[in-house]
Formats: sequence, structure tokens, C-alpha cells
Amino acid sequence: MSGIDALADEYIDAWFKAQPWRASIYGLPGDHDLLPDLSFEAEQARRAELLDFVTRAETLRAGTLSAQESVTADVVIQQAKAAVDAIDSRTIEFVVSDGLSSPALQLLVGLPIISLNDEEKAGGFLSRLAALPSYLDTLNARHRRALADGLIPPEFLIDAGVAYLDRYLAEPDGDPLRISATVEVEGFEQERDRLLADVVRPAYQRYRDFLVTELKPHGLPEDKPGLCWLPGGDEKYAALIRVHTTTERSAQDLHDTGLDLIAKLADEYSELGARVFGTLDLAEIFERLRTDPALRWRDGDELLESARETIARAESVSPQWFSTIPEQKCEVRAVPESEAEGGTIAYYFEPALDGSRPGIYFANTFDAHKRPRHAGEAIAFHEAVPGHHFQLSTALGLTELPLLRRIADINSYIEGWGLYAERLADEMGLYSGDVAKFGMLTQDSMRAGRLVVDTGLHALGWSRQQAVDYLRDNTPMAPMEIEAEIDRYAANPGQALSYMVGRLEIERIRAEATVALGEKFDIRAFHDVVLGSGNLPLPVLEAVVAAWVATV
Repeated sequence: MSGIDALADEYIDAWFKAQPWRASIYGLPGDHDLLPDLSFEAEQARRAELLDFVTRAETLRAGTLSAQESVTADVVIQQAKAAVDAIDSRTIEFVVSDGLSSPALQLLVGLPIISLNDEEKAGGFLSRLAALPSYLDTLNARHRRALADGLIPPEFLIDAGVAYLDRYLAEPDGDPLRISATVEVEGFEQERDRLLADVVRPAYQRYRDFLVTELKPHGLPEDKPGLCWLPGGDEKYAALIRVHTTTERSAQDLHDTGLDLIAKLADEYSELGARVFGTLDLAEIFERLRTDPALRWRDGDELLESARETIARAESVSPQWFSTIPEQKCEVRAVPESEAEGGTIAYYFEPALDGSRPGIYFANTFDAHKRPRHAGEAIAFHEAVPGHHFQLSTALGLTELPLLRRIADINSYIEGWGLYAERLADEMGLYSGDVAKFGMLTQDSMRAGRLVVDTGLHALGWSRQQAVDYLRDNTPMAPMEIEAEIDRYAANPGQALSYMVGRLEIERIRAEATVALGEKFDIRAFHDVVLGSGNLPLPVLEAVVAAWVATV
């Protein structure tokens, strides 16, 4: 093993030590009985460790490395620097509402995904339940630290966090942590239920009460929800832009890009609107998409069945566009009830490396009769095939690469591919008709709008209502989805930028490769290159594709 590959493995071991539950989710060996140490002291020790990784990788990068080893060095450096930026942003101390980013709520989403397929993991799961009060107490200490430094979430996000916990606490029988072991472990279910009733739920009740009594009285008003209103907010947001986009683009540049994209989408809406609704008027088209009862799901079962049919259709033609097809199928499930209300539209979990869990597309079926059915196909293409399921399952199968390259947390690559897949599906002839293509445009509008709204909130001082109004006026998104999206951007600064930034870069790289290769350009080979090197920062992806072009 080369020096840089060994360093990459050392890095991933350190990551799993800091986030031990992640190793459990991937089905890898690890400390299956531990939760992350959220203390300030542990975080600062982690920060020093990350800077050491940067120094060591840069030293190796300056030596003689193969092309693959150089890519690995670049990934180690980017991942370590991004982790330092994330620590310095201090978001861990004031994110309280989002199930995919709040340290308190993440466990209610992530721990139920773990397959308890041996006695070690089953016993470890019980240990984790027992450790939850200490985990939440440490988080409270971080919140108090942030409060003393003026780092406070807006009141509406505190309310959202409280509402999430109220839903969780109101349904003990439906507790997402009430999972079963797939092996026989004597007394497991009884001890699990005891811990949930006597330890876990009381701990979450105390955390909920902390949010109400200590944090909410200081919450920011709705007209000042962004990072720019917090001490050092501009620097924190710039750091998070680097984390989520792997670029040095400024907030204003991203904002302006979003405005330009929104303007260009108007022509596509008008073209479809003329065919489907008999009108070119954008406001009228948006109103029809928002209010036409025929464009809503009958119920959650219909939504899920449509997703499965859409994925099967995509799988049938994928060999014409990809040389490498993941062996494992994608499972479709409803977003768990505990997180569905107020939760995101959909998300994907990659398979476990030990084969204990398939790739899962979670679709939100809460109030399905209010959700737009025309968006269903585009979302399935994004989350499953040819989107995240193809992308992340392929990466996991690249066993010749260091594990870091296969699971690196690079939003702009991961989400950029997902959004690219929505437009690729149109090239592949996968949309069932013009109505479904409205879903593709709606998703485009949302991701372009994210560039405008995320930067508006966190860099330009927008109010929550200003952000809501922008998406209402410039996209046909359903009102319930607009409200949830705005709260997500406010709670997780910068993450929403990654989608469109990544897609635009993949499209640009593809266009340049097409021009350079002319008749020799092969779309299947291009996709194999983009998906065949693991998860890459955008500048590294550009270099990898350029190297491929040079060899064709």
C-alpha cells in the first residue's frame, strides 16, 4: 500500500472514531457502542488532527505520486480542510431543527438505519440508547456556549425543533429507535423498550424543555434568520460555501447565477405551458401546477408505487447510457412518520458495505394529497436511478480505491450528480410526458431558487418572508414544500447551494469533453469516468475528466 493510500485509510479511521455511528451505518467494523463526543475539547482535538492530515497529505503530494495517488491526496486535503471549516462555523452549536443536520435529531434518523445483524451491534445499540442522556447534556452545554457568544438560531427554527420532538414524544409506540435485531439476542427487546421509556424519551423531553425555556427566549426574529446577523457570520458562511460547493465562489456570484437561471427557465415553462395548459403566462402556469387537483397524489401508496415504476423504467434503458450498472436494486420506502411532517421531500441512503441493508430511496408521503404528482418522476430519477443510487452504489463497489474515495462527504459532487440525473433522464427519454417534465422544471426552479434564497438569507440579510415570497413568485412549488425548504436553508446554511453548483460544473465538463473529442465522445464512457473515481471535489473531477480526454 502506498503512503497516501495508508494516510487515506488513517483519515477514514479517524473520521469513524469521531463519528462512530457512521461506521455502523456502513456496516463496517467499529465502535458500535459509542456515540460522538460533542464536547468542545474533543472537537478542538479533532481540529488539530485534521490540520495534521492536511500537512502530511501536502507533503506526500509534493513528492512522486501516480495519477490515482495524486487524486487520493487531493481528496484527503479537501476533506480535512472542509472538516476544519465545518468545525470553525460552529453550526453544531446552534442547529436545532433539521433531522438531517441537527446533532440531537440526527440520531432519530440515522440510528434506525443500522442493521443489528450480530450480537455486537445489538448490544452496542443498547449502549448507545443508554448514552443518549449524556450526549444530549453535552449538546446543551454547546448550545449554552453558543448562546453566550451570540450564536443563536431564529425562533421559528427553535419552534420547529420543539415540534419535531413533540411529534416524537407523542408516539412512543412508533418510536423510530424501537428497531429489532435480526439475530437472536436474549432480552434485547425488553431492555430496548426499558431504555426508550426510562432513559431516552425522558432525555429528549429534557432537551425539548431546554429549547423552550433557555433557548427560545433569545431566538432571532423572523426578519433576521441568517448567518449574516450572527457574530462572524460572513466568515462562517464563506467557510460553509467552501464545504458544500468545494469552490471559492462568493455568495454574490452564486446569488446572481441563481437569478440568471430562474430567468432562463421561464422560456421552458412557457413552451410546456402552451402544450399542456394552452397558455404562455408564467403566473397562470404556476397557479395551475400548484392548485390543479389532478396534479396531486391520491395517497401515499400511489406516490410510492409510482416511484417504483419510474425506477424500473429507468433501469431498463440505463445500459444504453452506462457501461457499469450497480447489481443491487434500490428499495423505496416512506419517510418515517416521526420526521415526515415538516421534513424534506425525499432523500437516499446508500447500501451498507456488508450487504445488510440495500440502497433506500425515502419519499415523503405526509399529506400526499397536497404534494405535486408531476414532480414524482424527477425526484425518483434524482434519488435513485440514474441518480444517487447509481452514483453511490457504484462508488461503494470501487474496492480498488481507498475507502475515503468511496464514501467522501462531498455535497457538490453527490447532489450535483443527482440534479444532473434529472436532466439526463430527459435525454434518456424517461419522462412519461409533458406533465412529468413540469416536475423536472419545478426541481430546476427549486435548485436555482436555492442559490438565490440561501445566499439571500445568509449573506444579504433577507427575512424568512422575503425568502418564502421569492420561491412563491418564481417557482411553482407547493406552499407546504416552500415553507419546509426555507426552514431547511435557514437551518443548514450552504448545503442547498451544492446541487446546482455541482450540476452546472458536470454539464460544463461534459460540454468541454464533447467538443474536445468530437465523434470520439462516448456518453457511456464519460459517465463511467465521472462515476468511476469515487466521490470527488469539483476541481479534482475536472482534472480526472481532462486526463481521460487526453487518452481517448
